Amino acid sequence: MDRLALDAIYEIAKTFTAAPDPIQVVPDILNVLSSFLDLRHGVLALLTDPETDVPGQRNPYSIAATAFSRDATAPASEVLPDRVARVVFSSGVPLVSFDLAAEFGEDAVPTRLRGEGQTLIAVPLRDPEQSHFVLGLLCAFRSHADARAGLSDIDVRVLTMVASLLEQALRFRRRIAKDRDRALSDTRRLIQSLREQSGETPGPVSFDGIIGDSPAISDVIQQVKRVAPKRTPVLLRGESGTGKELFARAVHSQSKRQKGPFVRVNCAALSETLLESELFGHEKGAFTGAAQLKKGRFELADGGTLFLDEIGEISPTFQTKLLRVLQEGEFERVGGTKTMKVDVRIVAATNRDLEAAVAKGDFRADLYFRICVVPIVLPPLRDRPSDIRPLAQLFLDQFNRSNGTKVRFAADAFDTICKCKFPGNVRELENCVNRAAALSDGEIVLGQELACRQGTCLSADLWRLQDGGSPIGGLASGQVVTPAIRRPAPPPATEPEPASFPEDPAPFGPRKTANTAREELIAAMEEAGWVKAKAARLLGLTPRQIAYALQKHGIEVRRI
Repeated sequence: MDRLALDAIYEIAKTFTAAPDPIQVVPDILNVLSSFLDLRHGVLALLTDPETDVPGQRNPYSIAATAFSRDATAPASEVLPDRVARVVFSSGVPLVSFDLAAEFGEDAVPTRLRGEGQTLIAVPLRDPEQSHFVLGLLCAFRSHADARAGLSDIDVRVLTMVASLLEQALRFRRRIAKDRDRALSDTRRLIQSLREQSGETPGPVSFDGIIGDSPAISDVIQQVKRVAPKRTPVLLRGESGTGKELFARAVHSQSKRQKGPFVRVNCAALSETLLESELFGHEKGAFTGAAQLKKGRFELADGGTLFLDEIGEISPTFQTKLLRVLQEGEFERVGGTKTMKVDVRIVAATNRDLEAAVAKGDFRADLYFRICVVPIVLPPLRDRPSDIRPLAQLFLDQFNRSNGTKVRFAADAFDTICKCKFPGNVRELENCVNRAAALSDGEIVLGQELACRQGTCLSADLWRLQDGGSPIGGLASGQVVTPAIRRPAPPPATEPEPASFPEDPAPFGPRKTANTAREELIAAMEEAGWVKAKAARLLGLTPRQIAYALQKHGIEVRRI
């Protein structure tokens, strides 16, 4: 390796050493390569989250850094030939194209480099923790007119060394982040211990039974406070288990109708006929079994609030009947002719995408605009991680009161719970806490006793049965990061990680992709009895990724 190459590596190493974020200084690194070695048009590409990309796309990637200014919305293929990227991601070895236009076509040459022959050098960027996984690639171009055009072997070694320095910088930053999180956690435990010793037991921040002080939940609470005193309808939106009924009650209790009734109806639990009778009531003899007059929920909620849960599930026919009540405040009981008039505030809730339902004709547009006057989106629990611990403590206290026990969580149990993302949201957290408390052998629940430590996590089972999509219905269905299930192994010397979601979903974090080794795939498939869904669990992949990997390596699925 010549003097210029050594000088370039020296400058690059110094830059990485002083950088708090290695990715942010990559443009400077690429400019060093251009200045010292005439390796121009440098590009860093990193794998993106496969769950959020177009189905059928293998090894999706994005441009993380370049040596030049570019439009962030422009396609990646404008700066990096897509076929080259696919080859490097799939093979995991460096690629040198001595004549890019001849080997990959004129379109493969970036627009700003056309007009003269170009040599392309691309090397893989590997996961610092699991070196057999490719998480990105480093690429640069050299003009055929350059004096160093015939030194591609040196270029490959230089780029490989730069990639190695970047890998180590990423690894170092990850360790620093873990140490910081551990120090913060130790500080919180120390403060909590001192408070307990001094008798100070501050309770969690609560608003009408809503626990939490995270920014996400605080924003929602402020919206509730602003809209509650008005008469306008409210539509609560969010995934299943986010506490829509609790927020509906908060809207009622903070309003001028707080002394009036709060009546709840689950629209999804009743057929169209029963729902009409339940909401509007019926006259005596209106149908078989109607032995006496019955007031409907609208009448019972007169002067108060009517909470229509799962309103997105009602049929188109009943939507028409409901629309009239919401517009005029008038209706007739089933089997009756007398028009009843009520003063009711409507709070509705749904986990469906009503806009898509309106576009398909499954939900009336006029009803949508009638109920969606003030939409409030409830955040999933994974977006409010600081609220997990106080919520878990609340559920544990409720369990102890109802069962006459004194169960409490050890520090490592709380740490494990707080690392989970809970696709079932608050409802799943409550289930997890009650299960752990009920199955505990003593008064202290240890981290190793939690379901995720024992491979019996209910969320993991739901994911396994869903073929890649979110098992929890809601607006974010299919967009939740799949929990990583580890391959079973003999008991390790160190404490295992919980079978939950990855802590760091950054695009350059540890991530398994379709370039899994052929031998590892075959071993996992044999262990899983050639069931793709089970093999996906063993490798921490989705069934879609397993299918891609099997197809790429030409592995035929055996029928047992």
